[in-house]
Parts: sequence; C-alpha cells; structure tokens
Amino acid sequence: MEKVVLKAEKRTMIGKKVNQLRRTGRLPAVLYGHNTETVSISLEAHSAGLAIPKLTSSSIVNIELDGKLIPALVREQQKNYIRNELIHVDFQAVSLTEKINAAVSIHFHGISPAVKDYNAIIVHNLNSLDVEALPNDLPERIEVDLSHLANIGDAIHVRDLALPEVVTVWNDPDMIVAVATATKEEITPAEEGSDVELESPEVIEKGKKEDEEE
Repeated sequence: MEKVVLKAEKRTMIGKKVNQLRRTGRLPAVLYGHNTETVSISLEAHSAGLAIPKLTSSSIVNIELDGKLIPALVREQQKNYIRNELIHVDFQAVSLTEKINAAVSIHFHGISPAVKDYNAIIVHNLNSLDVEALPNDLPERIEVDLSHLANIGDAIHVRDLALPEVVTVWNDPDMIVAVATATKEEITPAEEGSDVELESPEVIEKGKKEDEEE
C-alpha cells in the first residue's frame, strides 16, 4: 500500500466545542503512544475521510505534525452512520524499530468444493489474528483460500496459515479459522459425534442451492 500522510494541527477545542470545529471542515482526533504525549489534533476532514476507511487495523499512517512525520496506527474510529462520515479518530504513535502487537484482519477468498459438491456451509470462526511484529512487517491482511475445503468436515487451522517468519502469531495453532459443515438436515448420526467444536461461529457462505436462488 502506498504511503499515507495526513497533515494535522494541534487543537484546543474539546468537548462539545468540537462540533464547531467539524463545521469548519476539520476532523477531531487524538494522537498518543510511543515517545508521544497525548495530544488533541485535527485533520482536514475530506482527505482524512477518503484515506482512513481504506486502512486496515495494521496499516501504518504517517501523521504530519509540527513539521515531523509520526508513524501511527488507527486504533479507534467514531462514525456518524446517518451521514456516513467520520467524527473522531484515535491514532497510536509507534516506533518503526520496536515490535508491537496488533490484530490483523483475515480475508477469505476462493470457492470451497464442499459448497459446490455437497451443499456445505462454510463457517468462519476467526475474523482476525493477534500478532506481533515490527510495524512495517505487519501484514495488512491475512489471505485464507477456501478452495482447500474439499469435503464436509475439512477445516483450516491457525497453524495452516502462511505468514512471514518475522511475524509472531499469538493465537492457539489448533484454533479453527474456517470449516465446512453440513446443514442440520444432512447431519448423520455418525457426524453428530464429531469432535469439531466452534465458539460463536459466523455462517458466511452457503451451498449452491441457495446461491442459485439469489
């Protein structure tokens, strides 16, 4: 991803007064973190509103403040969903020479043969991984190819994910990332005894019959 630079100014307006700041086209924000005192800042709302939604939780953004570029991560975004616009952002300053912990989002792609051939349901059990790395070594996202799920019961575990050696993963290697399961009507008595367990799973892909109806 290309280098993202957001020009910032220190601000004195806080509390309810920030609404006045927003009306002038500025986006209130806070910068804190490595060797940086917590400082209230503002950004040009239009340019920030275009750039920030494209960033992932592990993307480095450079905050230009008082003539210096400060590398940072976006830690929290507040949004007005009616107007579809950002209203506040928290940035964490980081050192490019010190490792940090971050949650890296998982991006699922590909078509599972189990869905096409057996009308399976793909269940995603993880949406991100907890990792540690130098800021510039953090992957923007982790790609997971669902085409490896050929049969009902096939699963992708954390240990199966290909990540650079410079990235440490803190999740349990045996944790399931995605699994192909049968619909309730198709589960046989033998399958009911399966030892595959998921915590709060999210169904994100359904079989070919339902796909064809959409």
